Amino acid sequence: MSEQITDKENLVPKYSLTDAEERKLILRHYRALLRQLAPKLKKGDKETVRLAFEMSAEAHKTMRRKTGEPYILHPLAVAMICVEEIGLGVRSTICALLHDTVEDTELGLDDIEREFGTEIAKIVDGLTKISNVMDANSSQQAENFKKILLTLTDDPRVILIKLADRLHNMRTLDSMKREKQLKISSETVWVYAPLAHRMGLYKIKSELEDLSMKYLEPDTYKDIAKKLSETKRERTRYINEFIKPLREKLQKTNLDFEIYGRPKSIHSIWNKIKKQGVTFNEVYDLFAIRIIINSTLENEKSDCWKVYSVIADAYNPRPERLRDWLSNPKSNGYEALHTTVLGPQGRWVEVQIRTARMNEIAEKGLAAHFKYKEGTNVEDRFDKWFTQIREVINSQDTDGIDFLQDFKTSFLAEEIYVYTPKGEIKMLPKGSSALDFAFSIHSAVGSKCIGAKVHHKLVPISHKLRSGDQIEIITSNKQKPSEDWLQHVVTAKARAKIKDALREEKRKIAEDGKYILQRKLDGMGAAYTPGNLDEIANFYKLSSQLELLYKIAIKQIDLKELKDFSVVGQKLEQPKPVIVEKIETAYDPNAKNYTKKETELIIFGESSDQIQYQLAKCCNPIPGDNVFGFVSIGKGMVIHRTNCPNATQLMSNYGHRIVKTKWAKNKEISFLTGLKIIGLDDVGIVNKITSIISGQMKINIAGLSIESESGVFEGMIKVFVRDKEELEELVINLKKVEGIQSVDRFDAEE
Repeated sequence: MSEQITDKENLVPKYSLTDAEERKLILRHYRALLRQLAPKLKKGDKETVRLAFEMSAEAHKTMRRKTGEPYILHPLAVAMICVEEIGLGVRSTICALLHDTVEDTELGLDDIEREFGTEIAKIVDGLTKISNVMDANSSQQAENFKKILLTLTDDPRVILIKLADRLHNMRTLDSMKREKQLKISSETVWVYAPLAHRMGLYKIKSELEDLSMKYLEPDTYKDIAKKLSETKRERTRYINEFIKPLREKLQKTNLDFEIYGRPKSIHSIWNKIKKQGVTFNEVYDLFAIRIIINSTLENEKSDCWKVYSVIADAYNPRPERLRDWLSNPKSNGYEALHTTVLGPQGRWVEVQIRTARMNEIAEKGLAAHFKYKEGTNVEDRFDKWFTQIREVINSQDTDGIDFLQDFKTSFLAEEIYVYTPKGEIKMLPKGSSALDFAFSIHSAVGSKCIGAKVHHKLVPISHKLRSGDQIEIITSNKQKPSEDWLQHVVTAKARAKIKDALREEKRKIAEDGKYILQRKLDGMGAAYTPGNLDEIANFYKLSSQLELLYKIAIKQIDLKELKDFSVVGQKLEQPKPVIVEKIETAYDPNAKNYTKKETELIIFGESSDQIQYQLAKCCNPIPGDNVFGFVSIGKGMVIHRTNCPNATQLMSNYGHRIVKTKWAKNKEISFLTGLKIIGLDDVGIVNKITSIISGQMKINIAGLSIESESGVFEGMIKVFVRDKEELEELVINLKKVEGIQSVDRFDAEE
């Protein structure tokens, strides 16, 4: 460490900044952090935090963020989020201050260990590994991700600090380039937001989702934000009207409580619009009423139910919407009572009932959970979750993207709770089948499962379970896993065990393939070596030697094709390919001749004849849509819309294969897209619609179907348009027709 200024008013290294205003800004952030941390500081802690701050400021002294501000403001902001929004303590603050030093500066892990000890060095090491994950290729990414999850199960603070880091990066994403914004937002919504949800950090999860949507779907985000702003006064008036009788009734119970309304997040409103197929004005729960009770631990449940009875007296509840997480808390520790009631003006309103302790766990998740757990014998659901992750990681032997997908569906999904015949509760991801339940009991039970009884009624192994189901598994010693079982399970444990069993079966069959291949290689004068097997597997585009031998055994591979191979000594050499896929080399980010200019592909522009491309069938982009290019193996460049259903997964898992893409005007080409029209069924309505499309706008119709029921019609029209502007003009004209209620785009297929 270089010489530091010792004056307590000047904690920043004297040569780290030259501008006095910046020095004051940094000190202001540092002191704000200390004030927030004050209740948790013990003797000597202040000096240790100061040392971490000085080391970080010194290490980052020449660095600036994309925003132009001194880099040290980022670690300070991350540390502040850790303390203020997650509720972490002194050690986590030190780790947050140092989290980027090992990766970005000359400061090493041994320096951190020497100054702060093994525990802090280990957390910083875990944070450094996470930073490298999303920039790696997919298979390496999976391996790193496994290491991170193992670190997480050893010390969850690693992921909590990383979530704080990601949140601050998302809050300052405006200064990044558009393609970087898309990639980072996709990673965030794909992995980090679900992880925040799973750690019980609902507020952070919502903010991460909203910020991701701001960049991935900017138009929709702005539209909903604008509508929320416009309806704020009306919402406030309604909330006050709804709360008034409740407050009066609750005051008579002598409970210590607070009651208020809060808006739902933009992302959750958008999800409801998509899932329910409704407009913004039709989303009934744009806000939720929250009631927080100050209650003793032993009276918590009874006080919450007391509040529920008061609400049920004031407003009619919707029985099927009652959510009791008091009796069965979520495995991330969330406890509450949710009910939906019919409020004034016939509007449905969600009411959430929690105690102050439950509210802190809901806001600060894991950190608060452990705080309240100290000194009690409460069953730790987080520990069970971590144990399950460890078990799956240790048995995993799958490809990278499969691993990440399994992890998402198994450990980051919403949960249901089900019962064994003896009444024991099992928590499973939403969408779990009877087969998932069987594997959750024991691997041997899952492998022999032939069916189940749900509430004493016989169901197949593929039967989807619902919360509250009681299940009894039926087994047979003659049963064994088959390939189609993978279609019926969502849990990582079930998938891993099925794959293990299938692999074992494959190995037995592959022995025959080994014998056939050995004879073939002997006849060619080549040796049966791992190197030669890899060459042949690559030639047939297979992922492993086992897959090669298995396909030979079941006669899915014709070994006569090996005649084109040459043998040098005893080593096989593949025939030289006649055509090299130009696009794979032209857009290889690791190639030395790769330049920024090459990534700016212009669709239908001068460079289009140099590139093999096609438009993605999953989202059917048209000129004017925000798009990106994806370099796929075998198909060349595939153009997707940035709000394509598959975009998030592609950009987060294969960031190195994303190419910046923009449209060039070309009025000679038309593109197929679809419009869904809903309105009042009236005489001549179809004629009016077709007149606008074909007559007024001279647009070709590729297909038209109209269904009518109870005076309302729904039309699905496929049209050929030149670009997004023409489509938007068509939508505006159709909406002017009397009786038409909505016109929405859908992705038409040829």
